[in-house]
Amino acid sequence: MTSLVPPAGSSPAELLKWASENGVREVDVKFTDVRGVVQHFSVPFHHFDEDVFTHGLGFDGSSIQGFQTINVSDLNLLPDPSTAFIDPIPAKTTLSIFCDVLDISGEPYGRDPRGVARRAEQYLKDTGIADVCYFGPEAEFFIFTGVAYDSQPNGTFYKVESSSGFWATGEMGQGYRPRIKEGYFPVSPTDKLQDLRAEMVEQLLNVGVDIEVHHHEVGGAGQAEIDMRFQPLLSMADKLLIYKYIIRNVAYQHGYTATFMPKPIFGDNGSGMHCHQSLWKGGQPLFYDANGYALLSETALHYIGGILRHAPAILAFAAPTTNSYRRLVPGYEAPVNLVYSARNRSAAIRIPMYSTSPKAKRIEARFPDPSCNPYLAFSALLMAGLDGIKNKIHPGDPADYDLYEEGHDTPTVPGSLQGALDALAADHDFLLEGGVFTPDYIETYINYKKAHDVDPIALRPHPYEFMLYYDC
Repeated sequence: MTSLVPPAGSSPAELLKWASENGVREVDVKFTDVRGVVQHFSVPFHHFDEDVFTHGLGFDGSSIQGFQTINVSDLNLLPDPSTAFIDPIPAKTTLSIFCDVLDISGEPYGRDPRGVARRAEQYLKDTGIADVCYFGPEAEFFIFTGVAYDSQPNGTFYKVESSSGFWATGEMGQGYRPRIKEGYFPVSPTDKLQDLRAEMVEQLLNVGVDIEVHHHEVGGAGQAEIDMRFQPLLSMADKLLIYKYIIRNVAYQHGYTATFMPKPIFGDNGSGMHCHQSLWKGGQPLFYDANGYALLSETALHYIGGILRHAPAILAFAAPTTNSYRRLVPGYEAPVNLVYSARNRSAAIRIPMYSTSPKAKRIEARFPDPSCNPYLAFSALLMAGLDGIKNKIHPGDPADYDLYEEGHDTPTVPGSLQGALDALAADHDFLLEGGVFTPDYIETYINYKKAHDVDPIALRPHPYEFMLYYDC
């Protein structure tokens, strides 16, 4: 395996020397818009010098979703050398590097999602509660053999095809297709994607994304999971974006298409992104107590309490699409119940019980999905947890029972993106602590999501409405 990552801690000069020695021809600078969609442009290597790491590279912020208006469009990108790697996707040897967004004043740009994550990590240290929050997201996705979709004033449709899709058993072929909700864990030839996932894993490892395990997921039509090893918040958010980039491109190179859309298939499991979290201070874990419920400390319980209290608002960032709420319905292992429990996968917060090691003790928020902007979602989860610790918010009794049995009345997640945005509008003071989020960011985000997500879906006839109402 060839590493495409420079030595850790390389200065800009050391990074450029390493890049030159490795034949780099271009530098690709990357950042994200409000949605978490990676944006980029490339610079010939001979024009990319140390000065760029001080003065940045200019770009048009008015052309980026959720950023500037046209009359104040100029912004700068400041490359972060710690994020650099040689990109295995382009034909030319290309150094890829993530950037922070700066205003023309040289100050961090307030609407830069990566800047939110930076401030969240700093706020954590400033509180004195902990000095690092580790995140381990499990981003699920589907691998399809083809996709088609269109939306016109007089009609709309979508269709996906999968070599594993159970709906295709009526067609002549070689068989071995997982039944609905039976994709976890058949061997080949039922699991037709082993080699493709292995290629994805190899490419991820090469660019510095540490992988622990990969497998077919419950969704029968090619649902997959490749799990990353935990990292501090900002580093993990960077790596999740690299993860999605590599997976999409490797799938594309092999004639497949990968999607992180939360619910692309009706009647089968959707794709979540369960977020494992733990706080550490001075190299010691803070979530472990040998005498606590599920070996959890009081700090961990209060962290859970904060997340459960603020979960409806967090969902505006952690499940930020209208499609997210096709997944967040009862059944399908969907964590719609705002309770916590050891081992119970229908609870919003699960306590993994695989290990009794203090270092392994963590909590798992199960309601986020991989359509989110990780800088914003991880930061919102951390800020809610810290609010729970500061205000000693206890989560109540654990839900160690079947949440779908009658007689268990529990609070649930909002039923729509509009409901989550309303919750964020009503409950966001905890996000403003330490200037992590700003009132401008919250207001801009809510207005953007309403205009670009909620309203366009609400205004359009749905194909199934023709099934229900055409003969009314």
